Amino acid sequence: MFDVFFSHILAKVSLTEAEKATIESFFTLKKLRKKQYLLQEGEVCKYMSFVAKGLLRSYNVDEKGDEHMHMFAWEGWWISDMSSFFSGEKAVFNIDAIENSELLTITRADFEEMTLKIPVMDRYFRLLFQNSLVTKERRLLSSITDAAEEKYIRLTKYSPEIIQRIPQNLIASYLGITPETLSRIKKKIALYK
Repeated sequence: MFDVFFSHILAKVSLTEAEKATIESFFTLKKLRKKQYLLQEGEVCKYMSFVAKGLLRSYNVDEKGDEHMHMFAWEGWWISDMSSFFSGEKAVFNIDAIENSELLTITRADFEEMTLKIPVMDRYFRLLFQNSLVTKERRLLSSITDAAEEKYIRLTKYSPEIIQRIPQNLIASYLGITPETLSRIKKKIALYK
């Protein structure tokens, strides 16, 4: 369980064996079945979760009942409603499992204590948050300026695992297009190959 976790961390910062043992003490294992919620909109997000195994999605539902994908998280990714987690306000996202999943979760209080006790973890999370901010800015710009086909091509280039593991209707929602438009794009691309 912690192998994937520490592999991810050690790609960004160095840890001693003692630090690893201390870090482990702050996390709790949580298992989710497919379609089980980790968080529902309106609740306060109590955990930041590392995906050790499986696949989750974060999304909101509009007044018409349509789902809008915010992000997907698979092995080696973190997922949370960060605004709710850090502010204590109600969550605006739902998070549920697309596949049976195993998570390592940490509470806000334990997160604060861990980053104080192990300062290198503060650096690790700063690097994660920086990367997340850059990714979100690029996605926002893409959603404003790129055509649907460009969005799909970029997704397949930078996250090919998404195409293999995530249902087409969820990919379409993530790209902000209809499933029918996604089918047309895929057919068009297949013709050019």
